[in-house]
Amino acid sequence: MRLISGNVRYRFRSDDFDVNIVIEGEANWVQKHVEELGLTGVGWTMPIGTEVKATNLSSVSQKRKEAGINIEMADETMDERPLDMGPTPDPSRIPTVRRPIGELNLQDKLNQAGLEPAGRPDAIELMEILDDMDPPTPVQGATSVDPMAEAWLRELLQLVVRDHGASGLSTEDIEEIASKKLGNREGTALEVWLESLFSAGKLVKIHGGDAIGWGPSPKWLAGRF
Repeated sequence: MRLISGNVRYRFRSDDFDVNIVIEGEANWVQKHVEELGLTGVGWTMPIGTEVKATNLSSVSQKRKEAGINIEMADETMDERPLDMGPTPDPSRIPTVRRPIGELNLQDKLNQAGLEPAGRPDAIELMEILDDMDPPTPVQGATSVDPMAEAWLRELLQLVVRDHGASGLSTEDIEEIASKKLGNREGTALEVWLESLFSAGKLVKIHGGDAIGWGPSPKWLAGRF
């Protein structure tokens, strides 16, 4: 091992014997332990803690260096004006925008950006889409009371969430759109069944206004529940 003054790091690694040795310290001390371990002639040694000199200094830092100021450690006092603050701000170049309160038309701005508000899914349209669908695969799992009805409900809520951007449907809308596909459940029978799916973690309940809505849990919607 070539002797190096100062602090060094010695490293030896052997994948064949699963050996990884690292020794750090003053060069003579490291050399002593390398010899005691019988590692002379193998591994490699490199200096550590070498002082790094700054390059590509700014004009301000260059002046500080020429003046003998430590540019790494010196701090400017609070009352000392830095030399590279840039030009003095000119408020007259900042455009002034004044608008009477309430004049901003948010809907017009949304239209200009091409954004459309979420609309309520049309019940007749959803009913026609379900009628044109092939029967889905019944839901698998011991927690399903009516696997086929649950599969149809999942198809319906998937249309509502993914195609129309709505969070769910009210009990009345579900009954109107898909009662026949949900085992002819209506009124209280439908609500009790939806409550059971909510209790099982398959649906989320949406409280709003004078009606209760039902939305799908992501896991159930993806068919992993």
